[in-house]
Amino acid sequence: MSADIKRIAVLTSGGDAPGMNAAVRAVVRTASSLDLHVYGIRRGYEGMIDGDIFRLERRDVGNIIHRGGTILKTARSERFKSKAGRKAAYESLLAHDIDAVVAIGGNGTFTGATKFEKEYDIPFIGIPGTIDNDLYGTDFTIGFDTSVNTAIEAMDRIRDTADSHNRLFFVEVMGRNSGFIALNTAIGSGAESVLIPEVEMPVERLVELLRKSAKRNKLFSMVVVAEGNKTGGASEIAAKVKGQLDMFDIKVAIIGHLQRGGAPSSADRVLASRLGHSAVLALVEGKKNLMVGIENYKISFTPFEQAISMAKPINEDLLRMAETLAI
Repeated sequence: MSADIKRIAVLTSGGDAPGMNAAVRAVVRTASSLDLHVYGIRRGYEGMIDGDIFRLERRDVGNIIHRGGTILKTARSERFKSKAGRKAAYESLLAHDIDAVVAIGGNGTFTGATKFEKEYDIPFIGIPGTIDNDLYGTDFTIGFDTSVNTAIEAMDRIRDTADSHNRLFFVEVMGRNSGFIALNTAIGSGAESVLIPEVEMPVERLVELLRKSAKRNKLFSMVVVAEGNKTGGASEIAAKVKGQLDMFDIKVAIIGHLQRGGAPSSADRVLASRLGHSAVLALVEGKKNLMVGIENYKISFTPFEQAISMAKPINEDLLRMAETLAI
């Protein structure tokens, strides 16, 4: 164990994701088992700047593994982007004798940690907490599985209405820059097509696919659209195809922030626990500037700069399979 690490702080930053509380719990209980003191930072980097830092004991994280959101609260911090803001954050950590930080979040969280560590000698380990599953260096991020399950449950309900009324539904899910949620939701719900940011599908091609579906006497169809799809969101796509598919009554459903909330799935609880546990062990072993992830079901570590700068490719096999199964 590193003799330099005696006090660890943990924060959640950026968008909330189901399973963040399970990760916080794992960090606190793993650190406590190693006789380390643990401190929580409220509201991410904003709280670090303001000195909103408090002691966390084992009992403080009891009965939270099943809860959505984050007990530490979260925020996006414009102040932390400035040198003055990071200096204030550093002074807050010094005031509480913090030796290392576990940061739970996504791209913006790790970008902030990278800048901070270049200026101040406090090691960070990052835990990927984002429903988008778009961070390089990990097969899954905390919250992704729950988000997809939530979207599929909504799609199942929409299917009942679509079937009853001979409707074509365009269903928009989250994914500003990535299509991981949309693709997995489409496969899991049996949708006719999926539109994602990584692969541009001309509207003409979509219309052709839906016409073929109608010719097979299919009385309804569902199309999953990632919010960041290059040819437009669900409402825009629906407007573009309206009039070309008069056999359908076209409707739009936007799932939106429902995907962020709710109790985490068992997969997210286990993933978050593994990553939180490994993050603490990494710090006491002297590791820093790394994101802890999971690849091929094994714990892995990726430098922050790679995690945030390298694109995580969409699974081409899943794309082909989704198209095949929709026929």
